[in-house]
Amino acid sequence: CLLNSSIYLFLLALSFIPSVLRSAASKWKEGLLNRKRPFVGRCCHLCTPQSQERLFNSSIPSLGLRNVIYINETHTRHRGWLARRLCYVLFVLERDVQKDMFARNVVENVLNNSRVQQATLQVATDQTAGPGDVKTTSRAVNKVKRKARGILQEMVANISPTFIRITGWVLLKLFNGFFWCIQIHKGQLEMVKKAAEEHNVSLVFLPVHKSHIDYLLITFILFCHNIKAPHIAAGNNLNIPIFSTLIRKLGGFFIRRKLDECSDGKKDILYRTLLHYTEELLRQQQFLEIYLEGTRSRSGKPSPARAGLLSMIVETIWNNSSTDVLIVPVGISYDRIIEGNYNSEQLGKPKKKESLWGVARGVFRMLRKNYGCVRVDFAQPFSLKVRYYFRYKSYTSVCQVILLFEAEEAEHIVSRELTDEPWRRQVIANLAKHVLFTAVKSSAVMSTHIVACLLLYRHRQGVYLSKLVEDFFSMKEEVLARDYDLGFSGTSEDVVMHALHLLGNCVNVTSASRNTEFFVSPSTTIPALFELNFYSNGLFHVFITEAIVGKKILILDCFSFHFKNKFVNIKYFLSFELLHFSSFQPCQMIYQVFLEAVDRLIQFGVLLVAEEDQEDFSPSPTEEAWSKKYPEPMSWRSDEEDEDSDFGEEQRDRYIKVSSSPEHQEFLTFLQKILGPVLEAYSCAAIFLHSISGPVKESEYTHQLFKFLITRTKKKVAAFESATHYLVKNTVKTFKDLGVFKDKKENRVTVLELSSTFLPQTNRNKLLKYILGFCLL
Repeated sequence: CLLNSSIYLFLLALSFIPSVLRSAASKWKEGLLNRKRPFVGRCCHLCTPQSQERLFNSSIPSLGLRNVIYINETHTRHRGWLARRLCYVLFVLERDVQKDMFARNVVENVLNNSRVQQATLQVATDQTAGPGDVKTTSRAVNKVKRKARGILQEMVANISPTFIRITGWVLLKLFNGFFWCIQIHKGQLEMVKKAAEEHNVSLVFLPVHKSHIDYLLITFILFCHNIKAPHIAAGNNLNIPIFSTLIRKLGGFFIRRKLDECSDGKKDILYRTLLHYTEELLRQQQFLEIYLEGTRSRSGKPSPARAGLLSMIVETIWNNSSTDVLIVPVGISYDRIIEGNYNSEQLGKPKKKESLWGVARGVFRMLRKNYGCVRVDFAQPFSLKVRYYFRYKSYTSVCQVILLFEAEEAEHIVSRELTDEPWRRQVIANLAKHVLFTAVKSSAVMSTHIVACLLLYRHRQGVYLSKLVEDFFSMKEEVLARDYDLGFSGTSEDVVMHALHLLGNCVNVTSASRNTEFFVSPSTTIPALFELNFYSNGLFHVFITEAIVGKKILILDCFSFHFKNKFVNIKYFLSFELLHFSSFQPCQMIYQVFLEAVDRLIQFGVLLVAEEDQEDFSPSPTEEAWSKKYPEPMSWRSDEEDEDSDFGEEQRDRYIKVSSSPEHQEFLTFLQKILGPVLEAYSCAAIFLHSISGPVKESEYTHQLFKFLITRTKKKVAAFESATHYLVKNTVKTFKDLGVFKDKKENRVTVLELSSTFLPQTNRNKLLKYILGFCLL
């Protein structure tokens, strides 16, 4: 009996060896993965070559990550039992926050500014219907001055070091309650801290905007690292009683979300001039925090950059009001945002107005949940007073727009071009796009992004947990191979379970019996699919260019066009999904971006290349044929082998074909499905054009188109996530750019009307056929 028991235990131990080995192999493999993590956020080597060498050294990337909200006695100057109990209090008391760090007499200095005084006199003159007598004009000027003072007092921040310390202690408590960790890269903060200490100039932080927590998060991290708190540009929708006072004490200043127009249709000159409050802050070498997107992203993708306040910062350099400004793009990624989701707004419902009760209710809701991990990446600061190149792209030439402030040899160029207002706007717009691209590129990919994307676009019908874990590991390797970082660590099994827990009701996890493996599937309800789509869009910018390349390879007549012209049409077609959502930087040509995407797919083996005189492609004996039919290989000539090169007759065309490997075919199918919701939204919008009979208000047209999309999704003609409000708005903007619509203002309301080109039904049919050409597969 004892012998039998021993044999049984021995066999039982042997049965566990494979699982132990698999676990060890998995952990070893995960350990190797950490070595490949890229250091993100470096300056652009084309646009900022001088700044790229500053503040950076070879040891910076090796400093690693730190959890900001993990504070113990080792982070203070004290030790012992009492220090362990009071470590949060001791930590915030030891932070370097002094009153003399911040701006003084801002209101008076702004009111005494020559431009503000000139605008005050102009407004007063306009109100008195022209220059009247001295007494009347003086009375009008005093009235306008009182109005200007009232606007400024409502706008400006009033930073309190004491309140910052108290808030730091409160946030340490709160963040530890509903976040598992807030990670930053110590090397990135080292560069920012070095810039703040050694360069006696202003720092302007330009983060992506994901959540209301963004405002507190940046200030909290800088406070923890003894970096001066920035003045934060916030929308006046947050200017609500009590809450607005707290924001001002932390550095927030309120600006209108839309610059109001006067009753006679002119812009509010006085308010626009008072926005030079930012110039006064820069003159006093204060730090700023500005959100280029203007509002939180409702789609999970970055919104188009708005360069309003950024233009004022650039003007301070042009006008020599400030010696220099350092720009710091900031990427922010959440496992799960505290707002929960934006499903009501994606379904077309109006945004709820912020209120004190809403804020209090949101705080109580946060305390009852855990929102996983947060990752904040500070890109390398770069100077606005060195040489930059902003390229205005066309498909026949590259026009380099040069912004020079120091180079004496180019002074005549600057003096001539600065008077050209369109040129100035183009330079600032390109700068805004470039900064937003860097912030997005620096943003880490979170576990919920990958799991949501896999469930929507690879395993829509569900998948076993082991297969999901396997695909998760493959996907994070794909992300790292494209030089994007991950906002998580640990074994894939643990991270996937963590993501499924955070996604909650958006996924269904079932098991038929105890011995059956868990089966994971996305929920089929509209709110759940919208929420999964929101988080899956965290991967959209990583794969968008390769997805377009894969789509074009499969649907174009591959011998009819040169490779360089193959992506021009789809560039216009997806302009608001590709160009305006920071998928590539302005200093790159569209052709160059897609060529790099093709090179990556060739490097990863998804595409195969052969010379013209080589034999036809054929799968290896170990590869299985794919049932889907492909067109002929696409003719491709590299950038160096254009027709004006010195290769002459020796140059050869190269041909591209999709690999027949099941793994590569599956990946290419995944890339196509990422574009699915976008392509469906645009094709439905083209179909809906046939119902337009005359001028219609833009808001009414958008609402009708959205209802049309929802109806099609309910009939299962189109995917649910294609019927989101932001996609509907993008189709309208794209059709305006393409000349399908012409718009005009009637009583401050935008009215859409079909252009003369698309009034004939035949041309609308051609447009529909053109768009459906991108949706063949």
